[in-house]
Amino acid sequence: MMKEKNIIVGVTGGIAAYKSCELVRGLIKKDVSVQVVMTKNATEFITPLTLQTLSGNKVAINTFDLEWESEIGHITLADNADLIVIAPATANFIGKLASGIADSLLSTIVLATKAPIVLCPAMNVNMYENPAVQENIAKLRERGFIIMEPEEGNLACGWEGKGRLPEIEVILGEIEKTLTPDDMSKEKVLVTAGATREFIDSVRYISNPSSGKMGYALAREALNRGAEVVLISGKSSLCPIPGVKTINIESSDEMYKSVMEHLDWSTVVIKAAAVGDYTPTKLHNGKIKKDDKNKILELKRTKDILHDIGKKKNGRIVIGFAAETDNLIKNAKEKLKKKNVDLIVANDVSQSGAGFEEDTNIAHLIYGNSVEELPLMPKSLLARKIFDKISDIKKDQKNN
Repeated sequence: MMKEKNIIVGVTGGIAAYKSCELVRGLIKKDVSVQVVMTKNATEFITPLTLQTLSGNKVAINTFDLEWESEIGHITLADNADLIVIAPATANFIGKLASGIADSLLSTIVLATKAPIVLCPAMNVNMYENPAVQENIAKLRERGFIIMEPEEGNLACGWEGKGRLPEIEVILGEIEKTLTPDDMSKEKVLVTAGATREFIDSVRYISNPSSGKMGYALAREALNRGAEVVLISGKSSLCPIPGVKTINIESSDEMYKSVMEHLDWSTVVIKAAAVGDYTPTKLHNGKIKKDDKNKILELKRTKDILHDIGKKKNGRIVIGFAAETDNLIKNAKEKLKKKNVDLIVANDVSQSGAGFEEDTNIAHLIYGNSVEELPLMPKSLLARKIFDKISDIKKDQKNN
């Protein structure tokens, strides 16, 4: 949702101003057009040239820069912005916004824009907790400003407490959430992700290379669209998503129990986890010692999670995945019908860029009698396409 958006990054005069470089870099990586606007005090902490180099655009500072004003103009910037993020936002700047003061280019743009505004306060803990600052923050929230909570930790001033600028990834997530349609605000979305482990003994197990990237992308997209999200995750090296309740499991049996515990709560279920189909009939206590004899490992079928979800569908939307190496469409259509689900996301894991652990995927969305073929794309974009389809399914159900 961020691609080709116009975002103004406002930088005010706090020690955390240097972190705005990372924020600009992160936005540019998402194909966003970034215009940096600095206060005069911010230039004491970081040079405009640095941010100009990173953003690719001349940094705006002075309201009375006639050359800049004649080329772009603060009203044009305010009108064209899809979002304004101010990071860091100092106590002084927050106070001026709360009072409607426009004595800098940045504050003038904020007063003139209709775009959503994300403020990222960063300051000494005592300043942040000062009643005047808290009153100003409350005023801005009432006016529709999105105020991010500072993080706790060691501060540049030597104090410890709340006042640190949120991590850049968290700020980027908030920006993406703000720019994403709020069409899942009434939904409770249950997502499974990652690989399960079926233990043979205390150290060996059967698993697969699933990274969980697809499931995590779906959980993040659901959150961005306003849903309440529970993510049941097998083993994954991915970081937890702020705002998503994450339940970590290991085995397919643990996955099954956790899914069934949350099924009645959910309105949308997306089973993206790569769950083991077989598990050893017996778990060996301790480690099996190596000897000269061959070993026979007896396996039994695990519970079919998607099948049992389909049996208890009860009006909820259910999405399944089909990772195949041949007969992709045929097998996926059979799975759609057999499992009683609304949509199957099918992909050929033998294709380059579409296998496990990849950041991309090539998928077919199979819904009813229709098959939508999608090209190679990032899993984050595929997650968006899947939720677009879920939104369509919701509309179809409402009309029928």
